[in-house]
Amino acid sequence: MCFSVLTVIFLVGVITLICYISGVNVWGKNTQLNFPPGPRPLPLIGNLNIMDLKRPYNTLCELSEKYGSVFSIQLGMKKMVVLSGYETVKEALVNHAEEFEERARVPSFEDTSKGYGVLFSHGENWRVMRRFTIATLRDFGMGKRTTEDKIVEECGFLINNFESYHGAPFDTMLNMALPVANIIVSLVQGHRFDYNDPVLKRLILILDKGDRLLGSPKISLFNIFPILGFLNGSLKAIRNIVTEVNDYIKFTLLECHKQLDINDQRCFIDAFLSRQKEEKDNPNTYYSEENLVNVVQNLFAAGMGTTAITLRWSLLLMMKYPEIQEKVQEEIDRVIGSSQPRTEHRKHMPYTDAVIHEVQRFANIVPLNLPHETSRDINFKGYFLPKGTYIIPFLTSVLRDKTYFKNPKEFNPQHFLDAGGKFAKNDAFMPFSAGRRSCLGETLAKMELFLFFTSLLQKFTIRLPPGVTHVDLTPDIGITNPPVPHLICALPRS
Repeated sequence: MCFSVLTVIFLVGVITLICYISGVNVWGKNTQLNFPPGPRPLPLIGNLNIMDLKRPYNTLCELSEKYGSVFSIQLGMKKMVVLSGYETVKEALVNHAEEFEERARVPSFEDTSKGYGVLFSHGENWRVMRRFTIATLRDFGMGKRTTEDKIVEECGFLINNFESYHGAPFDTMLNMALPVANIIVSLVQGHRFDYNDPVLKRLILILDKGDRLLGSPKISLFNIFPILGFLNGSLKAIRNIVTEVNDYIKFTLLECHKQLDINDQRCFIDAFLSRQKEEKDNPNTYYSEENLVNVVQNLFAAGMGTTAITLRWSLLLMMKYPEIQEKVQEEIDRVIGSSQPRTEHRKHMPYTDAVIHEVQRFANIVPLNLPHETSRDINFKGYFLPKGTYIIPFLTSVLRDKTYFKNPKEFNPQHFLDAGGKFAKNDAFMPFSAGRRSCLGETLAKMELFLFFTSLLQKFTIRLPPGVTHVDLTPDIGITNPPVPHLICALPRS
């Protein structure tokens, strides 16, 4: 027994010593190679001791003040480079798009996706899946009048849902996710769900749970020390969620297979299955079931999550700033009146447009962006970044860039208005990221945000529940930045 304990202690000591020596060597080598500066790492844990694991973007903001627009951090034995501020992030993702196009290999992403799909895939697999996904979604109306008609129809269901509460307090999490989910489901599967359908509700709830788990400290620690994954209960929970979502997708694929008509494709899944048949004799095809399941999973997660979260923030902020809500409603009444809001109205509604942009900027939905990786060696901004460098294009620093936003920590629609009250574009508005890995559903999200937001404020005034006097704008924990749980009252406008 004593021998076993001594052996374990000895092995732990040896591993720690090796990690320490490796860490010193890695740190020294990177310094010699003109690697970006950053806080000196400790043995084994790197800079873990200074990180806010619940909200790491807070730590990165502080470090960018000290080290500048390009700096490094080390978590465990992994060196990462953070790109901060609009100019630097744009130069990397747009001006050097090819060098920064790869997706970093994050253990939690690799564990669940296995390199398939479009969000977390790599190389040629990613290129083929992204091209096909964008082209196919456009073929089925993404960004076009046909999808606008679907959103308008969904606005009616959403308004009926809000009316059913008769002004009583309710939570927005599920209520805002349901209409957004129906839009992406209709594109992917060819139909919508009733709001009371338990399948849709379950999908939304478990995807939301997965989002929160992926941004939790336990999963952050797994990404830093993947060898300890067997001890991580949160990783097991994520795997269970992915299995459940994928089982639903596979069941849906079976149903689509039964009804598939190559000459009458109804949705994204039909289009993929048709291409799969066309390439059945190609041994190098990328149109596999694994890719289809993961692409659909990616579309569900991204299509249901970020837009719904942004809409929840929009209502929360209107409740916080009733004077801004009143100005939006005045513009809606003047431009649209009692007609159905349409995307064509947007160009005549500069204040509402500015408010929606400011909601996206202030809410900072994906604060760290999804991590990139250099596809080749590159000299960037005076530093040498070798191939395979883990890159964080820090979106928080872009959306709060003091050079482009006068009061970046305040919610202020004037950030997107000129002196004459006209809408003013701001180059640093980058909530969808930029470059080759930018959000592929950007046009759909913009359409949904405008139509759902204006339709709701046309019919309702958003107020605090009785007895509540404080609106908490602290974001919750997750891979995205949802608002903390809260209730609203939607009072019908006379």
